[in-house]
Amino acid sequence: MDYNSPDIATWEISIVTNVLDVLQERGFVKDISDERGLREALENSITLYVGYDPTASSLHVGHLLTIMALSWMQRHGHRPIALVGGGTGMIGDPTGRTVNRPILTYEQIEENSRGLKKQLQQYLDFSDGKALMVNNADWLTKLKYIEFLRDIGVYFSVGQMLNMETYRAKLESESGLNFVEFNYALLQAYDFLTLYRDYNCTLQMGGSDQWGNSLAGADLIKRIEGEQAFVLVCPLLTTASGAKMGKTEAGAVWLDPDLVSPYQYYQFWINTEDADVERFLALYTYLPMEEVRELGNLEGADIRGAKEVLAFEATSITHGEEAARTAQTAARALFGGREGSMEGMPTTPISVREIAQGIPVAQLFAMAGLASSRGEARRLIQQGGAYVNDERIESVDQTITPDDLVDGSLMLRMGKKRYHRVVVE
Repeated sequence: MDYNSPDIATWEISIVTNVLDVLQERGFVKDISDERGLREALENSITLYVGYDPTASSLHVGHLLTIMALSWMQRHGHRPIALVGGGTGMIGDPTGRTVNRPILTYEQIEENSRGLKKQLQQYLDFSDGKALMVNNADWLTKLKYIEFLRDIGVYFSVGQMLNMETYRAKLESESGLNFVEFNYALLQAYDFLTLYRDYNCTLQMGGSDQWGNSLAGADLIKRIEGEQAFVLVCPLLTTASGAKMGKTEAGAVWLDPDLVSPYQYYQFWINTEDADVERFLALYTYLPMEEVRELGNLEGADIRGAKEVLAFEATSITHGEEAARTAQTAARALFGGREGSMEGMPTTPISVREIAQGIPVAQLFAMAGLASSRGEARRLIQQGGAYVNDERIESVDQTITPDDLVDGSLMLRMGKKRYHRVVVE
């Protein structure tokens, strides 16, 4: 069975094996509202959801944990709902924030939502209702304020809400907690109630920072409908060095190939710290745990092979096997001294005329996107972090000429790991 694409055959794994065991073994579970009750519920097919804010046109690696959890749920016979927070996105989730989020327009939310669904289709099968994508703007924008306060607000205690970490941290921040943000927990709870009523959705999943908001939704279902709903939250991951998952010096690792190329995405995974390899193989690939543990036990120079497996599998899931193969061969040619093609590397073309006139090296780094501006490129050079064809640039005034070309191209490097190819056309 091919586990690397959302083909219909991949969704036929029996629910005989309780998916909760799979999620726990692979490291997806931090807290469950009622583990015994959820385990029993998962003996049959259920509907569950995760919410995603449409604050950008692309999801990023930080979202992957819950996306992969949804994928495993679907592979074990359950129906996932990806909820796009079009309505709540007009307010801004205060969770984990000490400054206010930007307010989005309808048009921005609509455009971003289309991008999110396109990416989620790499992980979930939306055909024939096997997975759903909904937008909470469809019901939140139709609410009547007085009726909402009467029917929903009455179930919420202000004291309990202020004790939630989400609100306490925002309240103590410099920007404070505004009244609009204070409503967020009510709206998220109402989302869960709406999905329960419309789709019999009985499980909300998310990051552990959403624990309080999610429990409020389950409690609202209990109070109004008299039925039990469940909450499962995943850990908020950091790397072994303490860095936030999915963040690099260059910024977020986006899932959109137009923002982060498959080669750059592959490089992100292959640069995983040794201590994280086994954990990330379990979370971000579909490899059996026996193979995950075997790869995780490799040491020394052999761990590079495990990182190659991680990078290839993760890139295949997000961008397809062909893109992963292209990225792998380019990386091998560049780093491993092995035969391969540079085709998959990020590449910037320049004209013969441009280089014949001479290009200031700072300008070239800015053109290639390795620096946001010439000023930043100059600072990079002064710090000793800029290289052309593996030779450190010693002067900010250096000019690149045809004499620097190797087979009609240049290899730029920023720091130890960020490469970019410049090809003369």
